[in-house]
Amino acid sequence: MKLRRIGKSNIQVPQLTLGTMSFNRDKKSVIKMLSKALDQGLIHIDTADLYGFGHNEMLIGNFLKHHRDQIVLTTKVGNHFNSQTEEWFWDPSKKYITRAVKKSLERLQTDYIDLYLLHGGTIEDPIDETIDAFDELKKAGTIRTYGISSIRLNVIKTYMKKSNIDAVMMQYNLLDRRPEELLDDLYEHQISVLARSPLAKGIISSKGDININEKASDGYLEYSKETLEKIVRELHYIDEPLEKLAFQYVLHHPAVVSAVFGASSEKQIMNNSAYVHMGAMEDDMYQRIQQITKPLYYKQHRD
Repeated sequence: MKLRRIGKSNIQVPQLTLGTMSFNRDKKSVIKMLSKALDQGLIHIDTADLYGFGHNEMLIGNFLKHHRDQIVLTTKVGNHFNSQTEEWFWDPSKKYITRAVKKSLERLQTDYIDLYLLHGGTIEDPIDETIDAFDELKKAGTIRTYGISSIRLNVIKTYMKKSNIDAVMMQYNLLDRRPEELLDDLYEHQISVLARSPLAKGIISSKGDININEKASDGYLEYSKETLEKIVRELHYIDEPLEKLAFQYVLHHPAVVSAVFGASSEKQIMNNSAYVHMGAMEDDMYQRIQQITKPLYYKQHRD
């Protein structure tokens, strides 16, 4: 299997990652889905403590305890929540992170986390304190490395300069090309990108027309519904599965180590895992897709 290293760490992941936010709450169903994913080579699992207010981590823990040495685990922190009332607020403090990681470890039934991500962030956060919390957890061996999950340009650039992060998770797909202004800098700093939502709500997929009507009837980012329909038609002319094109596009830049797709069924896992061993996109195809779409730029949180 082709694996890619996360940042300067010794952690390697396949070019596709399974996101679990859409998993249901049935233990047997989740274990079957995770077993299917592992069988197909999807060894990198992404979750967060906020998903299901802790319940998602608990479900994954039931599987993880039997397969810990086979799985690369990513989870996230920063949303201070009450699992009973399902209320939450943003809390990137060192005190909360130190306490929250212990609860995640209990739910996940493991004694370490491979990649621990700050689940958001603003420029007004106590960033030095947050970085200190992650550095201490890494030094203690509680986490192997850390990063942030963000689409805020100023936050990403601040962590790039001040911290030892190895990864940034951000929304990136061939429609949402905003991260492209950051990719070269991240690569130069040896910070890897995990591209979430690579299929753009399923718009760039075999069910693109249906998903446009159901999930993007008012458009997507700066694209109107009519423009999305036109783009999907043009992509179909390439005569390759749209899922493959979507994955290959975001993986084309060397800063991107893995595309994180969500799944809510075994069928979705099987369909997407077919591309875990796919080859790279040729430069001319990459340029062709860039001509079909358009570059977008972050308009907020730049300073």
